[in-house]
Amino acid sequence: MAPPTVLPPRVGLGVLFYEFLKVSLLASGGGIVWAHRITVDQRRWLGDAEFTDIVSVCQFLPGPNIVGIAVCVGAKLRGAAGAIAATAGFILIPGIVGFSLGVLCFRHTGMAVLQNTLIGISAAAAGMMIATGLRLLRAYRRRLPALLFAALAFAGIAIGQFPLLLVLLVLTPLSIATVAIVSGRAR
Repeated sequence: MAPPTVLPPRVGLGVLFYEFLKVSLLASGGGIVWAHRITVDQRRWLGDAEFTDIVSVCQFLPGPNIVGIAVCVGAKLRGAAGAIAATAGFILIPGIVGFSLGVLCFRHTGMAVLQNTLIGISAAAAGMMIATGLRLLRAYRRRLPALLFAALAFAGIAIGQFPLLLVLLVLTPLSIATVAIVSGRAR
């Protein structure tokens, strides 16, 4: 992982819970955008490169990436208790609301207004994810190998339609080897 840009202040468990509760409340379609905004832009707990590294690690973890991000950020700032606080904050409201809406939507799947609403929400979520991806890439804009592997991952998933896990399993060792070779030449 990238070295921290600034040593984060000691963060209270209640603050971690509250900030990830905000992430969950604001995060329609995905929490990565809001997690970045809160942890990097507003609170300055992490730098862009650190956040990108955490997202990269969470790509390998089972389950939703944002839950892994809550665990990693919480653990980084306050250890196991921080991981629990951040995760609990994130899953509380979505657990309640998601269950309730899931039951409601399941009963009314044929309604045109519901289908149109979901189409609009999906498009907005896709736009948010593209914007976040570009923002995460910004931390590596001067690193040619990183840009190359980002392009290869994009091509493999978006164009080649390969499964994410397969792309990660192929590109990860290649990217590690490439960075090791490039770093060795720089010395």
